[in-house]
Amino acid sequence: PIIGCEVYVAPAAKSYRKEIQGRRSSNHLTLLATSQTGYSNLVKLVSRAHLDGQYYKPRTDREDLHTFREGLVCLSGCLASEVNQFIQQDQLEKARESIAWYRDTFGENYYLELHDHGLEAQTQCNRQLLAFAREFGLPTVAANDVHFLSRDDHEAHDVMICIGTGRLVVDENRMHYSPEVHFKTAEEMRALFA
Repeated sequence: PIIGCEVYVAPAAKSYRKEIQGRRSSNHLTLLATSQTGYSNLVKLVSRAHLDGQYYKPRTDREDLHTFREGLVCLSGCLASEVNQFIQQDQLEKARESIAWYRDTFGENYYLELHDHGLEAQTQCNRQLLAFAREFGLPTVAANDVHFLSRDDHEAHDVMICIGTGRLVVDENRMHYSPEVHFKTAEEMRALFA
């Protein structure tokens, strides 16, 4: 198995529990263990995030990521990642700084993560991420958010989200997920990112 976790990264030290103007309280980041050491480090990161970094969600920070980086592959994350948030805000220099930090921290184990769920923001981010990949000499990886197993599960998942948020299915002003966030086959991913 590939063992990993999408972690939440605090925009400052994980112990800082105030809002930072123009920043989310946490950003997504994908970490995958490549060895027993990596698995142990992943467990330490997640445990420390729950014990010391709780602020709406369990958060890690750059200090812990640097300390426990051995044996981990780091993917830059989805639309809610630090890099993609900066791209969406047209703050490309800050995106570059973020990419440089992660590249310097994880070395050849840092990848820029591309997603395509048919969202305009992903198209914008992917275009810029590919330019950054050339600029920094970084590899890219095609990924897909997974919230349910097959496309046929979308309607049941939608109903479950409505139950969890106390909303009605007919309510247009509610949380929606794309039917594209299912576990895609290798063939579907190859076709999407041809």
